[in-house]
Amino acid sequence: MNNNDRLVRLRYALDIKDNDMVEIFKLGGMDLTKEDIKKMLDKKTKESPSEVKEEEFKNNEYKKECSNQTLESFLNGLITFKRGKKESDAEDSEPKVVMTLNNTNVNNLLLKKIKIALSLTSEDMLGVLGNAGVEISKSELSAVLRKEGHRNYKQCGDRYARNFLKGLAIAWRE
Repeated sequence: MNNNDRLVRLRYALDIKDNDMVEIFKLGGMDLTKEDIKKMLDKKTKESPSEVKEEEFKNNEYKKECSNQTLESFLNGLITFKRGKKESDAEDSEPKVVMTLNNTNVNNLLLKKIKIALSLTSEDMLGVLGNAGVEISKSELSAVLRKEGHRNYKQCGDRYARNFLKGLAIAWRE
């Protein structure tokens, strides 16, 4: 699962409209147009049926790649969009430190930031995963939400992130 897939699934799960996407990116510090966002959400079309067969197990390719920094800007903007601007942000003109250092912790960061943006508790997150048919313990969830480098930190795989977004869609689109 790549960042474009994460963005598409999150957009669907929370039913975010194009204008809101532009606003969320702006709140996260990126000035993107609707066309840029549509390119990140639209998959490249396959040329021939044989190419479709060869590519069916590879990552989806999109017209415009969503980098780690772009995804994190969206998630930061989502927090501001859902919860409002922090009073301390008005004073601070320093750019936010990018937390995504590599592709291994993107799913962990995604879960943390969605938890903050939607004001979810650990029980809520377990319920969302339960909606998708995934049962994990509270300690496993806690390990995924810990800071990288902590002795109990556990990397979140694509399966959990995909099922969390699926469960979120079930919960929020009812």
